[in-house]
Amino acid sequence: MTIRKIAELLEAKVILGEDKLDLEVDMAFSSDMMSDVLAYVHGRTVLLTGLVNEHVIRTAEMVDLECIVFVRDKVPTKEIIDMARENDMVLMTTWHTLYCTSGILYSNGLTGIGRRQ
Repeated sequence: MTIRKIAELLEAKVILGEDKLDLEVDMAFSSDMMSDVLAYVHGRTVLLTGLVNEHVIRTAEMVDLECIVFVRDKVPTKEIIDMARENDMVLMTTWHTLYCTSGILYSNGLTGIGRRQ
């Protein structure tokens, strides 16, 4: 699924990364626990989170994420946006809850990350 399609489905506002909306992602991962992101995320994945702090960007950088969607109308600070810009990331915000955001994407064909064996 393209990042553009994700933005459309979630009625999301693109904060950063308009030039990357045609990139494809294969999976989504929903979490406010960055330790879980480090443990489970791999590949072309979009991160869905309600956590808005620098740890999110640092964690995304470590696992090579290109797209983060902040839920519940959370808006990152200028410092967080600048950090994401340095890492060439897409940042979006949606009014949907984490649960609903996950469901919308899943019901439109974007699978989640299964547990590693």
